[in-house]
Amino acid sequence: MKSQTVDNHDNNWERPGPTKDELRRDVIGVVIFALVSAFALELTRGFGMLEEDNHPVWVQHGVLALMIVPLVLRRKYPVLVMLVMSALFIGLSLLSPLVSLQLSYQVAYFASLYSAIAWARDRRMLWLGIVVVVAAMTLWLILALTVANTFDGVLAQSDDNPDFVGGILDPLASVALYNFLVNFAYFGGAILAGMTSWRNALQRTQLAEQAAKITRQADELARRAVVEERLRIARELHDVVAHHVSVIGVQAGAARRVIDKRPEVAVESLRTIEQASRQAVTDMRNLLGVLRSESTDLGDTGDGGRRPEPGLDDLEGLARQHRELGLTVKFGTVEDIPGALATVSAPLALSLFRTAQESLTNVQRHSTAGAAVMTLRTGLVGDQRWVELETVDNGMPRAKSEPGSGFGLQGIRERVALHRGTAEIGPRSEGGWRVRARFLVH
Repeated sequence: MKSQTVDNHDNNWERPGPTKDELRRDVIGVVIFALVSAFALELTRGFGMLEEDNHPVWVQHGVLALMIVPLVLRRKYPVLVMLVMSALFIGLSLLSPLVSLQLSYQVAYFASLYSAIAWARDRRMLWLGIVVVVAAMTLWLILALTVANTFDGVLAQSDDNPDFVGGILDPLASVALYNFLVNFAYFGGAILAGMTSWRNALQRTQLAEQAAKITRQADELARRAVVEERLRIARELHDVVAHHVSVIGVQAGAARRVIDKRPEVAVESLRTIEQASRQAVTDMRNLLGVLRSESTDLGDTGDGGRRPEPGLDDLEGLARQHRELGLTVKFGTVEDIPGALATVSAPLALSLFRTAQESLTNVQRHSTAGAAVMTLRTGLVGDQRWVELETVDNGMPRAKSEPGSGFGLQGIRERVALHRGTAEIGPRSEGGWRVRARFLVH
C-alpha cells in the first residue's frame, strides 16, 4: 500500500489487498454460494425450466460451478477475475443458454464486475479491462440475437399467437432496446456499487491517516508543553537563585568587613543570610514540586508545600528587601484608570514580578548605583491595554563584578515575547541603566 495523502478523485491511491481473514471468508462464502446455487438449479429443473436443455445434469452443474469458482480470488486478483469470468460468461452462455438464465449465474458475474471496480489497485488497468468487457458484452448480445436465434424465437412466438398485440415498437427494436436497458442497469449497477465501495475504503484510509496525524500533533503539542514548562521553571529557578544568592553575597561581604569592629551588625547580616538561604531552598522546592505534582492549584498546601506565586502585591516587599541590602529603591504605580492593575492576570503578574526581581538583582550585583527607581504603569493603545514595568538606576557597571550568564535578561525578553510585548534593556543616555518591559494585557 502506498502511504500518501489523497482525495476522493485521486486514482493513484491503491486500496490495500485483502487480509488472510478476508480471503478465508471469500472461500467459505463461495462454497456456500455454490451449494445454494446447485440446489436452486435442481429446483428450477423441478418445474421444467431446463426441460429444453439437452446437456447432462453434470454438465449443467459444471457450467454453473465454473461461473462461481473464480470468485474465490475476486479480491486478490480483481481485474483478472473479471476478464476470466467475462470470457466464461460468453462461452458458457452460448454452450447452455438456459443455465445462463439462473439467478446465481447472473449474480456471480455481477459480483466479479463489482469486485473489480471496488478492489482493483491499478485503476488504469481496470478501466482498460472495463472497455474490453463492454466490447465483449456488446459482441455477446449480437451473438445472442443471431447465433443463439433469440430473435427468431421471439418472432416465432408472435407469429404463432393469433392474439398477439404488438407494442409501440416492432419486435426487433423492442428486443434490442430491452436487452440494452437490462444490460445498462446490470453493468451500471455493478460499477456504481463498486465505486461506492472504493470511495468508502478511500475515506476510511483518509480518516485513519487524519486520526494518526492528529495523534502525532497531540503528542508534539504535549512534548512542546513539557519543554515550555521546563523552560519556564528554568527561568523561575534562575530568577529565584540569582536573587537570593545576590542577597547572600552582599550580606556575607558586609559581615566579613565588620565582624571585628561591629559584631552585632555581622550577626544581623548572618541572620539575613540564613533567612535568604532558607527562602531560596523553599522557593526551589516549590518550583521543582511542579514537576512531581499533578495538582495545578496554586494554593495547594499539601505535601508539596506549594504557595501562591508572587504577583503585583509583592513588588513593594521586593523593594523593601533590597532596601535592607543597602540599595535605595523607590517604587511607584501609575494607572491610566483606577483599578487597571487589578485586571492583570496571575501569569502576567508573575512575569512582572520576575522582571522586577531580575532588574533589581542586576543593579545589586553589577552596578555601582546606590539607588533605583521602579515604576509600574498601565495604559491603552488603540483597543489594546498594556502594563509596563520600568527600572532605572544612576550607577555605572561595577568593575570587579563577576560577568553574568545573560540568562536573566534573556528571561525578561522571553517573558515579554510570550505576552506579545516589547522590551527595552540597556544604558541610559544620561547615565545608569534602564530595564523597561511592556506586556500586553490579554
